[in-house]
Amino acid sequence: MSAAPAAPAARPRLLYVTDLAYPARGRRYCDEDIALTARLRERFDIALCHPRDAAALMEPFDAVVVRNSGPVLHYQEAYDAFRARARALGTRVYNPLHGRGDMAGKQYLLDLTAAGLPVIPTVDRPADLDRLPEAARYAVKPKAGADSIGLRFLPYEELAGLDYTEGAGLLVQPRIDFRYEVSFYFVDDRFQYALHAPDPEQRWVLEPYEPTAADLDFARRFIAWNTLDHGIQRVDACRAPDGGLLLVELEDLNPYLSLDRVSEDVRDRFVDAMADSLDAFLKA
Repeated sequence: MSAAPAAPAARPRLLYVTDLAYPARGRRYCDEDIALTARLRERFDIALCHPRDAAALMEPFDAVVVRNSGPVLHYQEAYDAFRARARALGTRVYNPLHGRGDMAGKQYLLDLTAAGLPVIPTVDRPADLDRLPEAARYAVKPKAGADSIGLRFLPYEELAGLDYTEGAGLLVQPRIDFRYEVSFYFVDDRFQYALHAPDPEQRWVLEPYEPTAADLDFARRFIAWNTLDHGIQRVDACRAPDGGLLLVELEDLNPYLSLDRVSEDVRDRFVDAMADSLDAFLKA
């Protein structure tokens, strides 16, 4: 009597967190996540949910993948509840919740400035304003901001009179007359591709960018600093007038990937790298 065929191995179950209706400027979150989950379904069982629903739905899944979920400040209470429940249940979250970049707020800009790393100089109190380089105007933004929410440009003489109390939580940076912005995309610690915006006035009109060895060394410094073993990270930088790169943001929570701006081959390699990363993350 022949043995019964073995039951197929259960596929990992992923809860994929995205806000398909978020009205992002210059890009469509929904298109990217629909296309990406369609490919990931080749290796995983996937359900999509809104970020406000993640805490209630996560328990049956092997991992939660946070993708284009929009600025956390729009649903801060729900996000805090999600993080607390994930830790209480021991649920794996991708990217892992110990990221030191935007996932933890903007403190990293102050820490990197203090450490002397190549970042746009940043301060958060009047006593430190004299540490900033001279500029025609200065960018002032809330520590909890995202997507340029609350961003203002002011002359130096108006900075001292601002409210820097913890409730206000302001950051101040010199406005850099940069040549262009460039972003480096990583899965785990592996570089995938780079895109740049040749016109500073159209930051979401992106084109493929071929980084130099020095460019990649710059980006990898921040990937190493963040100490995330698994996950997707985007290193945003600007090309300063002296030709060097300065960090603008270290996106480690839900970086938009602009996959529609890369070739099909690059897109395929990225999806394979992400799926391999998820496999390794689930087995770690």
